[in-house]
Amino acid sequence: MKVRADIAELLRAGNLTHAEIARRLGVDRGTVRKVQKALGLPGPRRGQARAHASLEEAFWAHIEPSEDGHARWTGYRDDRSGLALVFHGKARVPGPRLAFRLRYGRDPVGRVTHACGRPDCHAGSHLADDVTRAANRRADRAFERIFGDPP
Repeated sequence: MKVRADIAELLRAGNLTHAEIARRLGVDRGTVRKVQKALGLPGPRRGQARAHASLEEAFWAHIEPSEDGHARWTGYRDDRSGLALVFHGKARVPGPRLAFRLRYGRDPVGRVTHACGRPDCHAGSHLADDVTRAANRRADRAFERIFGDPP
């Protein structure tokens, strides 16, 4: 079997479950399991997923920043809605709401939308709630009053 170097590297690090490696690299868990067996590494212990010290740490463990400022969610998504969910203890928080709270220091008002247009992006500065959308509309109207309608 040809062993993928990226899977082998994450398996040898030993701090991710097969599911986390599969999500991060976009492969099937079976592929990760086959590489683990081919390398002769011990399998993960059941129920021994790495615990996070806080909800914030659980969030950052599943964020993959990109050079263009976006932050891709690599963690769990609800099967029906596709919504990113962050788990810590008994807490289950939608990823966009937590990203917004971490960025702005307050809970979002109303629905959180991806202002950058990328639904997989969880960069806090790329998210907007009712308050920020209203402020942006006011700023747009003021701009139009000063400079006229955009071309």
